[in-house]
Amino acid sequence: MIAAVLLDRDGTIVRDEPYNGDPALVEPLPGAKAALDELRGLGLGVALVSNQSGIARGRITRAQVEAVNARVIELLGPFDAVLYCAHGPEDGCSCRKPQPGMLLEAMRTMGVDPHECVMVGDKNDDIEAAHAAGVRGLKVDANVGLAHAMPALRCLYGDSGNVDDTA
Repeated sequence: MIAAVLLDRDGTIVRDEPYNGDPALVEPLPGAKAALDELRGLGLGVALVSNQSGIARGRITRAQVEAVNARVIELLGPFDAVLYCAHGPEDGCSCRKPQPGMLLEAMRTMGVDPHECVMVGDKNDDIEAAHAAGVRGLKVDANVGLAHAMPALRCLYGDSGNVDDTA
């Protein structure tokens, strides 16, 4: 049985707009709001864990990322943790997916163990981070996102068995 779902942002719950620093461009993926509401209704924790290398690359600021995250929260509801990595791929940090640091911090914040979590994302880095953190991973199509993972998440909610890495 799972207690929390860790979610990538772009391509998982909102359309992927590269280096988005404009809250007006935030567009939830179809079914994302209903899926998040269902997860919360089941009593599951939900956390947002997102790589934001645009900060390191000088394309967006932390304030812009935080404004976009605020718009995501406004449109899709609250999250138990909202974390992002501001580093670029060459920085060698422990928080940037596929490293597990951000996922581990989200689990600490929510008070859950890895065996109680699932990571949902649209990129291989999301799944690699999940495995590195000891969390199950579900990879979704970026055009469908979280709604695509809901059948597997419903199954995991009632069953602690294994699941494939693709939803």
